[in-house]
Amino acid sequence: MGGALDVNEFVAGYLVEVEEHLSASTANLLAVEAALRGGESNPKAIRELFRALHTIKGLSAMVGVEPIVDLAHAMETVLRAADRSAGSLSASSIEVLLRGLRSIEERARALAEGKPVLPAAPELLAALTALDLAAAPSPPVPIIGADPEILAKLGPGERVQLAQGVAGGRRALRVDFVPSPARTAEGVNITTVRERVGKLAEIVKVIPLSVPASDGAPGGIAFALLVLTSAPDEEVARAAAADGARALTVEPPVPPAVAALAEREPDEPADREPQLRGVVRVEVARLDDALDKLSALVVTRFRLARAAAELRARGVDIRDLSEILREHDRTLRDLRGAIMRARMISVAELLERVPLVVRGLGRATGKQVRLEIDAGKAELDKAVAERVFPAIVHLLRNAVDHAIEPPAERRRLGKPEEGVVRVSCFERSSNQLELSVADDGRGIDRALVARRAGRPAPESDAALLDLITLPGLSTLDQATKTSGRGLGMDIVRRIAVEQLSGELSVSTSPRAGTTFTLRIPLTLTIVDAFSFLCGDQLFVTPIAGVEEVVEIDAARVLRGPAPGEARGGAMLPAPGEARGGTMLPAPGEARGGTLLIERRGEVVPLVDLGALFELGASPARRALVVRRHGAPFAFGVTRVIGQQEVVVRPLEDPLVRVPGVSGATDLGDGRPTLVLDLVTLSGRLSAGRGGRGALARAAS
Repeated sequence: MGGALDVNEFVAGYLVEVEEHLSASTANLLAVEAALRGGESNPKAIRELFRALHTIKGLSAMVGVEPIVDLAHAMETVLRAADRSAGSLSASSIEVLLRGLRSIEERARALAEGKPVLPAAPELLAALTALDLAAAPSPPVPIIGADPEILAKLGPGERVQLAQGVAGGRRALRVDFVPSPARTAEGVNITTVRERVGKLAEIVKVIPLSVPASDGAPGGIAFALLVLTSAPDEEVARAAAADGARALTVEPPVPPAVAALAEREPDEPADREPQLRGVVRVEVARLDDALDKLSALVVTRFRLARAAAELRARGVDIRDLSEILREHDRTLRDLRGAIMRARMISVAELLERVPLVVRGLGRATGKQVRLEIDAGKAELDKAVAERVFPAIVHLLRNAVDHAIEPPAERRRLGKPEEGVVRVSCFERSSNQLELSVADDGRGIDRALVARRAGRPAPESDAALLDLITLPGLSTLDQATKTSGRGLGMDIVRRIAVEQLSGELSVSTSPRAGTTFTLRIPLTLTIVDAFSFLCGDQLFVTPIAGVEEVVEIDAARVLRGPAPGEARGGAMLPAPGEARGGTMLPAPGEARGGTLLIERRGEVVPLVDLGALFELGASPARRALVVRRHGAPFAFGVTRVIGQQEVVVRPLEDPLVRVPGVSGATDLGDGRPTLVLDLVTLSGRLSAGRGGRGALARAAS
């Protein structure tokens, strides 16, 4: 081997590692702060924070990023000082440590963008050095009933963690795993044991022990797992491949204190998971390339299906070919699922940055805010996640700055001084995610919003949403650092509705709070869709936006009164409201009323898409029913072809973008087929902004 080592080739991997450790560090430091506010401690979070900083320092030294090395080392020193004094971290200490994490993040971002990495700020290093932790009182050390060999390797932090777990109602256990060639051949090793035990218990420490070599322990080594659990002893022992579990006695209960760190370096091989966990990091560009190749395969499948249909029409026996095509369809669907799973990230990972955002907003506004996150196991495409996160931030700013009252006002109203903002999400179906941001604040003042907008006061939540998403509308007299420029809710609407072809809704009650709900697709590129005809023109629409496909019985089509003419069509009732929007009558019909259909006792407005797009006089025989703000809306079509996967290509050129048209696709005939966003289209029609001419030009 010759030549000097070029560390630049490791920079990409280094940046990914640092990003992960910074995210974990921020979460752990905020967890420590939350525990201190409650008069408790979080020793596990302290230890994880120290380890993350230690790893960041080592990685940065390896690639020569000295400013980050300096910052991480100074922060390590703070934590080591806490260990030596056995004192608690003060609120000011946590604030300085957060500043340190932000400084590391800024320098890592500069390195990623090819910019100079600035030296660590002297005032920050001085602040870290000056943190006075020595004055903190030394907490009593809990007594752990265990073998001396175990106690010698058990640091103060682990002792506190065990004591707190027992005080919280769990049991402290020791289970021993003894590796052997036979167990290794069965795939049972310390890593798999940790994974299995971790599902039943909180692992406090894994301690390697030297034991006499024997038939049961041919390697002369064993691992003692110290855990906290509520599961039965036999289940934990079975997960650890151990003969049994031994209880650990812990007394007395430890008072609240911040856990101290061990003086020595972390016991890396035994006390933390190995770095290699079967995970391969792949650049998003490579996944995008794989998705493009898959998209080409989907289009090719359409062409094969068309060619097979033409052979069948000529009387050719294609039974064998049809079987091959069916198998190809199954394989292609499985391949699509595999690639899409590789692109998916957990919503919990997306929301990791949210606590820091809310903390900053609370400090900027002087309000006390508690954040609750319920992300479950929902996942979504990374491309969708990157687009929707700014909308989440704007909703959080809106909640903290506008909705949550100051502490004095909340006391006067009989509310707790600490406001609550809750972010929750779940998968509504296999291809749609529902995400909500709720608060327990003052609610939205409809009269104030109406005065600011120069409009009548809205009577429904749907009408209120239309007002608060107007560009430039703000209820604040003067802009602040966090809001007041009238852009936030307009940006949320554009992201959720226009960019992601989703839906945005609001529910609010005076003095009780407000909830904004986004319903967005899990992915944007390859979607399951209905294809249908309007006259002779073929269209597709994502299945996620369609609630039901119904037959149109001409005898049951109702015609409501026409309140007046507007924009070339009869007035259409806004879904669930008084009649006040526009619709175009079906071809050949007089412009004298509103078309309605009855569905299970519910009257649903009906728009003939063929008439809307000026595609001829073919009668509408089926209707695609969608919901907007909870109210139904039906679009009449000539014929529904079926369900299929389509590759959506967005219309990027603003000159050809039309509301209600989310993109185009190729169904194998080489011609572009428009992808319709019927939910958005129903909103445009209900608001009287159908844009008939533009829609007709798009269809043609």
